[in-house]
Amino acid sequence: MIHPSPVSDSTDAPKTIAIVGGAGVFGSRLAHLLVRDGHRVVIVGRDPDKTTKAAEALGATAVVIDIQATPHALFAHAPDIVIDAAGPFHAYGAAGRDRYALPRACIAHHTPYLDLCDDAGFATGMGALDAEARAAGCWVLSGASSVPGLSSSVVAALAEGLDSIALIDTAIVPGNRAPRGGAVVASILEQMGRPLTLWRGGQWRTGRTWQEARPIQLDAHTRRTARTIAVPDTTLFPAHFGARSVVFRAGMELGVLNAALTAIAGSRRLVRWAITPARLRALQRIAACTERWGSDRGGMRVDVVGHKAGYPIQRSWTLLAEAGEGPFVPAATARALVRHAHAIPPGARPCLHALPLATIEAAMADLAVATARDERPAPPLFARILQDRWERLAPQAQALHTVYDTEAFTGQAQVLRGHTLLGRLAARLTGFPPTTPATRVQVEKQRTPQGETWIRTFGTARFHSHCSAGTRPYTMRERFGPLVFEIDLPVEEGVMRLPVRRGWCLGLPIPRWLLPLSESREYVQDGRFHFDVAISLPLSLGLITHYQGWLEPDVPIPDTPQRPAQDTVGA
Repeated sequence: MIHPSPVSDSTDAPKTIAIVGGAGVFGSRLAHLLVRDGHRVVIVGRDPDKTTKAAEALGATAVVIDIQATPHALFAHAPDIVIDAAGPFHAYGAAGRDRYALPRACIAHHTPYLDLCDDAGFATGMGALDAEARAAGCWVLSGASSVPGLSSSVVAALAEGLDSIALIDTAIVPGNRAPRGGAVVASILEQMGRPLTLWRGGQWRTGRTWQEARPIQLDAHTRRTARTIAVPDTTLFPAHFGARSVVFRAGMELGVLNAALTAIAGSRRLVRWAITPARLRALQRIAACTERWGSDRGGMRVDVVGHKAGYPIQRSWTLLAEAGEGPFVPAATARALVRHAHAIPPGARPCLHALPLATIEAAMADLAVATARDERPAPPLFARILQDRWERLAPQAQALHTVYDTEAFTGQAQVLRGHTLLGRLAARLTGFPPTTPATRVQVEKQRTPQGETWIRTFGTARFHSHCSAGTRPYTMRERFGPLVFEIDLPVEEGVMRLPVRRGWCLGLPIPRWLLPLSESREYVQDGRFHFDVAISLPLSLGLITHYQGWLEPDVPIPDTPQRPAQDTVGA
């Protein structure tokens, strides 16, 4: 049994708190913390043995009911606050039931409600109950968990003082030995194989779940890999914070589990098999076999990139949970809300920045959890490469090279491919498009940890390359499959030229006399960005490709960075 201590960090008296799903992974941690704070806790569940055992371990009260079928039965125990920690929330409303039966019952009984929802649809839909909650004088908050409850308070703190937000990038990476809540696992698995819609570059773009692997650095010794998934943040943050891009990633500590999720996502794209309870249990048992490996260290990272006084900066917040206490983190926001229930205005809504970050961090002060904040300059790739030359570019050219996440550009172009055998072979090797008269051209630029990937589409022909900073000042490297070229970037009178200086094929240096000749330039004419790329074989062996045209951003880019601080160049 846990012996309670006086309620801390609050002006509120101890309360009776009913926790639906209080015997689960996250619900039990929240119950533990609330008992520690001196509250009377009621554990609510459908399984008599599991519910009773969890309540006895905490010195709490057990109530066995099906909350979705008979939610009003709960109020015989006169709770001051009701918390739903059960889920999976995406499955609420099955069999024709009202998915908001419990919050509606709370409103009817004038009782505050919050949940640990991680489903964007459920959290967003809670706003439909706003008028009823206001009339009842109680608050109803959905998503009082790591997302969006904690994450939104982190973003609000990091965004303070910024003129604009270019990117919100969040990741959660639990330790492998941390227990896995069935509702959370079900929610993640249900997404596998489905299209993923994210707000990127000022527009909604459709991609795939569990893609774009990125390294996540929690501290000097803890580095994980995470991939894209949907959470309430990806739906709610674009409008709430006015960000140009919002991305969320999650990842397992062990590569084998990340690979398993990748395989599940791939198989469900081919055959839409259902995540049934039996299959969920089987997958959880398989994952449990790996618990002897990995660690009990998990964490969360939030990066906000924006502009302050015209300069691009990145602010980061990291959380590292030790000693297996990561599962307590989703409960911290709910604990803080209970402590400060008197300060929450009435109404029904997603839990977005309901409390200051410092208040939620205080609710984790007695846990093995450490947080840290950092700020640094964050110039885009070409601003870093060009240094003082960046200011010589026209604003339209700067806009084409201002990429913090994903940006898309559209225009018109024409393509002429070389007619010689060697020219055609070289064009095919690098993926250049065939000869095309005036046609629509689209360019998508994606920021990567090493630089930027450019995907160019001329009509129906597509090719891509990857750009990164060169080892010498004012140079970039562009990779076309097995070929890598180092390109100088001189800027004169607003025109940037792109002569090839060095090259490699499969990592082996290409002799200078065999390097392709590049007569390429970027410039602005009549207020529009233009490109003219002409690449020829050496030794006067003929043209490889010549494409020229113009581009404009699909969505206007409002801010372009000034010259970055010198100590960031080449970083």
